[in-house]
Amino acid sequence: MRLPPRYHEAIDLHALCEEFPPAPEFFDTVWRLSEDALRARQEAAFRRQIARAWEVPFYRRRWSAAGLEPGDIKGLDDLGRIPTFSVHDMRESLARDALWPDYMGVDPEADDPIPLVFQTSGGTTGLPRPMMFAPRDREVMNIVSGRRLWMQGVRPFDRVQVMLSLGLPNGGILMREGIQKYTGAVPIMTGAGSQTPTRRQIELMRAWRTTHLIGFPAYLRHVALVARDELGLDPREFGLRGLISHLGVEDRGALEALWGAPAYDTYGMNEFGSVACDCAERNGMHVFEDCFAVEVLAEAADGARRPAAPGETGSVIVTTLFRHIAPMIRFDTNDISAFMPGRCACGATHRRLDGIRGRADGMVKLRGVNVFPEAVGALVAADPRASGEFICVVEPGERMTVRAEMHDASVDDTAFAAALRQRLKEALSVTLEVEVVPRGSLAPLTGLDSTSKIRRLLDLRTSS
Repeated sequence: MRLPPRYHEAIDLHALCEEFPPAPEFFDTVWRLSEDALRARQEAAFRRQIARAWEVPFYRRRWSAAGLEPGDIKGLDDLGRIPTFSVHDMRESLARDALWPDYMGVDPEADDPIPLVFQTSGGTTGLPRPMMFAPRDREVMNIVSGRRLWMQGVRPFDRVQVMLSLGLPNGGILMREGIQKYTGAVPIMTGAGSQTPTRRQIELMRAWRTTHLIGFPAYLRHVALVARDELGLDPREFGLRGLISHLGVEDRGALEALWGAPAYDTYGMNEFGSVACDCAERNGMHVFEDCFAVEVLAEAADGARRPAAPGETGSVIVTTLFRHIAPMIRFDTNDISAFMPGRCACGATHRRLDGIRGRADGMVKLRGVNVFPEAVGALVAADPRASGEFICVVEPGERMTVRAEMHDASVDDTAFAAALRQRLKEALSVTLEVEVVPRGSLAPLTGLDSTSKIRRLLDLRTSS
């Protein structure tokens, strides 16, 4: 009989905090390392990750098929020799075992037990994508969450209302751990609208004098509009000090105007936690480069991919520098971004991503033109006649209809539809149909009131 694991024996927290300093020590140390010192730190961690990856069947199988052998990858200069992988490759592994896929690198029948955290992706299509976290892996993610929140103004005894789904998806639970353990602030876990109705969220926010909101921009906007237009309250008078979100192409200024508070951008995902985020300058998202090696790959004329130049867009590729269970080596996120040139005024040496501009796997090609739902959303939100809510419906015959909610019943839906159709054609160089619908009517399709991960594309071609 195997004994159950003891958490305090599974992690040396003091040594971990020396290796990955939490806030505020981080900002006096790793945050300002010279480029050479930061690179040396990355190299040592990368070599450990490569050695561990060769022990994981998923990588051993894929890398051997690509002609690699142990010892071939000596450092970050060899990163380009390693094949990238994506969620599609992970799903092939999941088809063999839905809970213990071989990318985990864990054999529950033979390995010694350790305390595990189990979380998943959102699971908007099919089963959610599972991920296990060992104590050390998870604590690094918690430390990074604390750094991120400190950068974005969270301080001890602040009241941080987290409006992210609580359950299998990772975001809400990870935020609670990061806030509680590494900021001294108080996490108020109200969850998404399906867990705490929007009006109740507002009631609690006012009663408990919330200082910061964490949520996706669509829901943050929705909460503000409910407060203003349905309850007659001015969100700008709630006294918020910050909105912490994954902005993507959402209009930061419009969100800030609604709430009267600064909005901070963040980039992360289930497998990694926070990869990059805004500092106080709000001028690009700094990558936590002691924890991640991030690449941006642009497509060359021959279809191959190459490292993008600063300012040039491409797919974001992420490699972890700290994980034992399920190390992620050259994971192709399918997110589109670019590295910003130059240094940030905050003095950090860690490179910055210029926001997330869309997803390569969410792109729709219409009559030879690449259309990203995120770009459509930015144009919809810019029109004051819109509530900001929309969904793109793609039908056979290369036809896309943008369904956009009107701000209120006084809007001339015919004039709004005509103006939006013209604006979309000017900006995207393709003609899209526009259907203006009443406010609130898209929630059953987008999931606005029921999930943190809002749906913006409904592709009917696959079901025809």
